[in-house]
Amino acid sequence: MTLFDAAEYRQPSKARRWALTAIGVVITITVFVLVFPDYLWYPFVYYKEVNTVRHFAIDLTKGDTQHAYEIWKPTPSYTFMDFMDDWGPGGYYGPVKSYRLGRPAHIKNGSGAEIVLEVSPYQPFPDRNDQLKLNKTKELRLWVEFKDQSIGFPPD
Repeated sequence: MTLFDAAEYRQPSKARRWALTAIGVVITITVFVLVFPDYLWYPFVYYKEVNTVRHFAIDLTKGDTQHAYEIWKPTPSYTFMDFMDDWGPGGYYGPVKSYRLGRPAHIKNGSGAEIVLEVSPYQPFPDRNDQLKLNKTKELRLWVEFKDQSIGFPPD
């Protein structure tokens, strides 16, 4: 055999490479699920409650306070005038032109979830670097009951 009479070249099998890649992906997903379970858990468990607050905030930004009041599902002692004093254009939290939702927090043995809602009188929602506009932004915690999706303020 001479230098120019080399043995026939065979390409390595792709099956081994695919198997190693699949094992690596499975290990990565498993580690992620074990280390960060909250990232997978929260979006599904509190989807209805977050969605209820989202619809409430959308109605406020559109100026549809009557529908927002219906979503709130108030007790008889919380009249529409009380609601307008809180959420109306001249209310404590108003005018609401934009909002940002935070992560929900479940209170152990509680009957609902606490959702963080930030409301701003500016459209669009102020950037984190715009301190002048962020000073007028209000962060509040809303309580959404599991059984009827009524909104209120968290129990003390």
